[in-house]
Amino acid sequence: MSSTATTLAPELAVSEWFNTPAPLTLAGLRGRPVLLHTFQLLCPGCVAESIPQVQRIERVFGSTDLQVIGIHTVFEHHAAMTPVTLKAFLHEYRIRHPVGVDRADPASDTPLTMQRFALRGTPSSVLIGRDGTILHHVFGVEDDIAVGARIAMALSAPAPHALRASASTDEQGCAGGRCEVAAGGQSTD
Repeated sequence: MSSTATTLAPELAVSEWFNTPAPLTLAGLRGRPVLLHTFQLLCPGCVAESIPQVQRIERVFGSTDLQVIGIHTVFEHHAAMTPVTLKAFLHEYRIRHPVGVDRADPASDTPLTMQRFALRGTPSSVLIGRDGTILHHVFGVEDDIAVGARIAMALSAPAPHALRASASTDEQGCAGGRCEVAAGGQSTD
């Protein structure tokens, strides 16, 4: 169900962003731990288990520099899960962290970020360390205590020396280790 690797996380392939004033990149977030969670709005496990867990993580680790990013990765029911539907879903479920729409691959039903991270389905999550390496990769939902322990370990790692100076503000509209939600909860793009 899960794996641990020490490889650099591939870059995200996102066609549209919600809940962020500017597009995010993993390279731009280097120096901060990132919890990437992938979901589909019609996935029962995502709605019942994964999204509530991510919201608990945000409450517990909200005062840290952990960056939570959702990726809506659609590999089935494409016509039903449009960005318009996703926008309503994010509002109804009060999802405030940045969410990107996984870029479609014209040659496959599997979108690009899902391919790059070799995701098996949704929900999946990837914990990325301050240095940009994948610390943990899992398909499904793990116990809160295990996820919390991994996040705490990622947070306790020192920031890479070269990145400490730029940690207060970056080019993506993030300051103080957090990417703020634009007015109205939508991207300003």
